Amino acid sequence: MTDRSHIRNFAIIAHIDHGKSTLADRLIQLCGGLPEREMREQVLDSMDLERERGITIKAQTVRLDYKARDGETYVLNLIDTPGHVDFSYEVSRSLAACEGSLLLVDASQGVEAQTLANVYLALDADHEIVPVLNKVDLASAEPERIRAQIEEVIGLDASDALEISAKTGQGVPEVLEALVARLPPPPTGDAAAPLAALLVDSRYDAYLGVIVLVRVMDGTLKAGMKVRMMGSGARHLIDRVGVFTPKMTEVAALGPGEIGYLTASIKSVADCEVGDTLTEERRPTATALAGFAPSVPVVFCGLFPTDANDYEDLRDSLAKLALNDSSFLFEAESSAALGFGFRCGFLGLLHLEIVQERLTREFDLDLITTAPSVVYRVTLNNGETRELHNPTDMPDPVRIASIAEPWIKATIMVPDEFLGAVLKLCEDRRGEQIELTYAGSRAMVVYRLPLNEVVFDFYDRLKSVSRGYASFDYQLEGYHQGDLVKVSILVNGEPVDSLSLIVHRSQADPRGRALCERLKELIPRQLFKIAIQAAIGGKVIARETVSALRKDVTAKCYGGDVTRKRKLLDKQKKGKKRMRQFGNVEIPQSAFLAALKMPDE
Repeated sequence: MTDRSHIRNFAIIAHIDHGKSTLADRLIQLCGGLPEREMREQVLDSMDLERERGITIKAQTVRLDYKARDGETYVLNLIDTPGHVDFSYEVSRSLAACEGSLLLVDASQGVEAQTLANVYLALDADHEIVPVLNKVDLASAEPERIRAQIEEVIGLDASDALEISAKTGQGVPEVLEALVARLPPPPTGDAAAPLAALLVDSRYDAYLGVIVLVRVMDGTLKAGMKVRMMGSGARHLIDRVGVFTPKMTEVAALGPGEIGYLTASIKSVADCEVGDTLTEERRPTATALAGFAPSVPVVFCGLFPTDANDYEDLRDSLAKLALNDSSFLFEAESSAALGFGFRCGFLGLLHLEIVQERLTREFDLDLITTAPSVVYRVTLNNGETRELHNPTDMPDPVRIASIAEPWIKATIMVPDEFLGAVLKLCEDRRGEQIELTYAGSRAMVVYRLPLNEVVFDFYDRLKSVSRGYASFDYQLEGYHQGDLVKVSILVNGEPVDSLSLIVHRSQADPRGRALCERLKELIPRQLFKIAIQAAIGGKVIARETVSALRKDVTAKCYGGDVTRKRKLLDKQKKGKKRMRQFGNVEIPQSAFLAALKMPDE
């Protein structure tokens, strides 16, 4: 076990594409964590998706031995955390495992919304923060302006901020020295005390079972110990303990302040919830570590295979994905229009996008995704409260006393010239402005918004009205009652469950009308008229009609009395009337796909 005064545990806080994974590469290189021939770009981003998009999805850890200029050798434990808001709970647990953070800011782009959200999480965790300005080798870099911005927006002294270029390696040795000199060692922890370790993250390995990433607070963790998860109550016998260097390296034991991994032939990631406390079964700790909360999905959508024969493959693929992602939930559901599929729960829109992309790429599946919806709380007249995940499960409006929807607190950083368009977008989405402040030529807007309005296409609209310059971050604020209604879509008098949606009453008319117009273009014409209606309960709020195909029954009449033609036309009219009563309208899957990707009018 390492002397605690020579341990430094830290995380890197940065917005997407500010150079977090590149800086981690340079630190690994300088400390000799990997031989030169095994080095590659973004070495800690193991998924192709992470490398392509420049984002971190899974937290990774690496233990580095650094011989400082004072002649002492220090152990540096770096946790490379996700930056996106969907994974903010994992980030908070990763930060709880550290004593300090590097605040990495792009010297040309400055402080972004995500940086702001995560730096507040770090301050809540009582971190010592070292500001670092990256990409100073670029011609557009303005380190002095960004220093002033850090002080103004975050309120952090940036006079001694380090100037580096993670790509070229310029200034990175100074970062290592600053880690040793300016970050504190782990606080007191007793190696002889009962074991208390924080579960930071977990991932599934086909050979070893679940690999659990832990930070030991008190006691000693070693192979052969029987441990218990205090949150889930699961008990396991530890097979091995070790550290990532970044390769998996076994060690005899992990002591207070150290970060490493353990394996215990655990079959399911669901048993290892992020933030749980690990303790010894024989000699447990008295209280669990604070801050544990089970992950709760906030966005739901249906996933259906385009080809019904792929249902079994989709089920197996979802089960394999869930092995590596405990926050992803799924359950079987069926739809009259789309057949058999699954209702899936996600932490947010990026999480949804990633899971969908991985299913398409890694498992070669062709999928239909229904429009994302949020979880509503419905209070019935008898006082019972239900959670509503799917609009089709909405109770009869007569039985409903009130409906509450989740709201968020959104922080948007935007250049001055696009502020008007951003404010209009937020107002259109039923937003309530809380705060508007300026930092130089950029505005910081804080809004309360309904999550329902954000999941639809808010992020895309925000990027388009600000030409990509706005950055957006949010946190859930709680549930508030609203005047919400279920809009049902009827085709030829038959309700189509998969297209029903829950919206605010003020937006029901335009949303229903837009969906009817879109379906009119997409549903192929039949030999009879097709009525497409949007309805709230029994009241129709919008209607479009697909006109009938006309067969010329009078073509064989050449000359003669007009009554002959009239007779044939009347016969055709009766046939069409009968056909409209009994005819079934087959809605093609392409129509569903296009209707669900409905653009905002």
